[in-house]
Order: sequence, then structure tokens, then C-alpha cells
Amino acid sequence: MAPTDDLFSREPDDRVQVLNADGDVVAPDLVPDLDDETFVAMYRDMRFCRRFDERMISLQRQGRMGTYSSLAGQEGSQIGSMYALAAEDVVSYQYREHGAVVARGFPWEYLLYWAGHERGNAELADENVFPLNITIADHLPHAVGMAMATKLRGEDRISVAHFGDGATSEGDFHEALNFAGVYDVPALFVCNNNQWAISTPRDRQTASRTFAQKATAYGFEGVQVDGMDPLATYVVTRAAREKARDTTGDRPRPTLVEAVQYRYGAHTTADDPSAYRDESEVEAWREKDPLDRFETFLRETGRLSDERVRAMDEEITETLADAVDRMESHEADPEEMFGHVYEGDTETIREQRARFNELRETHSDEAFLREE
Repeated sequence: MAPTDDLFSREPDDRVQVLNADGDVVAPDLVPDLDDETFVAMYRDMRFCRRFDERMISLQRQGRMGTYSSLAGQEGSQIGSMYALAAEDVVSYQYREHGAVVARGFPWEYLLYWAGHERGNAELADENVFPLNITIADHLPHAVGMAMATKLRGEDRISVAHFGDGATSEGDFHEALNFAGVYDVPALFVCNNNQWAISTPRDRQTASRTFAQKATAYGFEGVQVDGMDPLATYVVTRAAREKARDTTGDRPRPTLVEAVQYRYGAHTTADDPSAYRDESEVEAWREKDPLDRFETFLRETGRLSDERVRAMDEEITETLADAVDRMESHEADPEEMFGHVYEGDTETIREQRARFNELRETHSDEAFLREE
């Protein structure tokens, strides 16, 4: 691999790339030194993400799942960046980076969140993944706070925050990066620039030439990477992680990574992208598909075969089917909704809980649901 400094001494729009859209290696010195099984595991997780995405959208359309945010097209940046981290690194994400959960083992309980159960978020703590964040950029100050705590405790881990390009227009983004730069916290910011913040295109989001260059204002480095290239994203994330850990003897420094990619689907299942973008644009980006280019690389280097892909698909189908079955058989206690409103019970909460339980005891399930 090329020296780390080479990655961070580029112009802001000099995008790091290892595999081009055809799956050809264009930067041999940047190919990460990973064993064959790790390469294949990365591809498996990317393939899992795509299948997971399709299954979740199908469930939502059938009324078996709540509103869902699609990740299709962004598998390269999500899995590439996650594989570059250590298990102890803490990950905060917005709501589209399901790959963060997949790369950390995909606890089936994750589906519970999308079905409306709080337990779905709680299970992520064991994997050092913070609960997903719906409010744009609100998690960035928390991620920086986690990085500061890590530094004060002398822990050998970093805090990683994923967010979309729209988050860069929020105040929390600027406050978080400013704090990170001033206090040299071991943080990594990954901006998943998928070209659209709901219906706002990238060129109406900022007048800056790149999102990566925004790091300059806060005193640290930014780098732009081909987010649809999992190997390039891996290399950049790995280098940024080492910089944050202070392995060179200098002070730890945060990094802003702009992963350039595209969202194939709707912003969420409640969105209609045909109202603001042309299908020809989507098809042009599909020609750069992260799964296709990575599969080409793995096949041409003798790491992947038809037989192995079939085995993957069978395992993925079984894993997803089991997760869906578990999610749909889960019986939540509706009384739990009163437990997280305040730190403790209030008189009003106690009254509401009592009234709620009274109705449950005196009404059938069907009548209870109709109660006004």
C-alpha cells in the first residue's frame, strides 16, 4: 500500500480510487493487504446488504414494516469503511447505513426497530453501535463526545460517525467538527455523499467544490474517495483510523472522509424520487455499481466462483428468513411506551399508564384498538 501521507496530500477533488467502474485495479499500490477470506467476507456482506434492502422494502410495501430508508448503491462505502475498523471502535450512524449493523454481525433484533420496537436499537450496544439517528446531524456532537471520553480514558479506539451530505448544512455538523479539531479527538467523520438530500441535489447543498474540503476550516484533513469502490473506502478509512489513534507519535487527528456515491432508490419508502430526478441519471450511476465491480475483481483474482456465490445466496436467504420470522413472532408489551418518556415516572405518566391498563383489562383486543 502507498504511504498514508499520499492519501491526505491530494487536492480535495482528487478522488481516491482502487477499482474503477469495470472492476479493474487502477491503483495497485493501494490494494489492501487482506487475506482471501476477508475479501470474500466483504463481498458477502455487501451482497447481504443488497438483499436485506430488497427484503425490507418488500415488507414495508406489504404493511409488515414501517417506513424504511434504502441503502442500495451505498454498499461499497458502508462495508468498506466498517471492515477498516476494529471491533472496539464505536460507530454512530444516521439511518441509511444498515451496513454498519451487517458488518457487526447483524443481530436479528435490528428488524424490530423498523417494526416499531425499542428493543431493536438496544441490541446494537453490544456491537459498539449507537442507536440510529433520525434527526439530521444530531448524532455528530455525541460522536465527538464519545471520542473525547475515549481520549480522556486513554482507550485505544476511535469514534466513527456516518452521515449524509444534507447533514453538512446543519449546525451540529459545524459544532462537532470544530470541537474535534480544537481538542484533537480520535474521531472519523464519514460523509456519505449520495448526491441527494431527499430532493435537494448536491449542487444546491453547498457552494464548496467538495464536502471534504470543509475539514480545512476546522484545522484537520479531508479526503474524497470513490464511495462505490469498497477497497478505496477501506484504504482511506484505515489510514484515517491510524491518524486518529496517534500511532505515528504525533497528536491524534480527526479526518473528514467524503464518500462519493449514489442512492439508487427513494430517500425512504415514503418518498417518490421521480418527482425530482431523471431515471437516466440513476441508470448512469448503476453502471458504477459497487457489487458488480467488486465481484469482477474477486473473480478475476480467483477468489470467487459461481459455486461460492450460490452458497452465499442460500445462506443469506436463510438468515433473512429467520430474522423476519423472529421479528414477526415478537410480542412486545405496549406498556413499555411509558418507560422512556422521562427519566422517572411523573404523576401524569402514572395516570396514563393506569388508564391504559384499565382499558386493556376491560376491552377485547379489537375494541381496545378502536378506543378513542
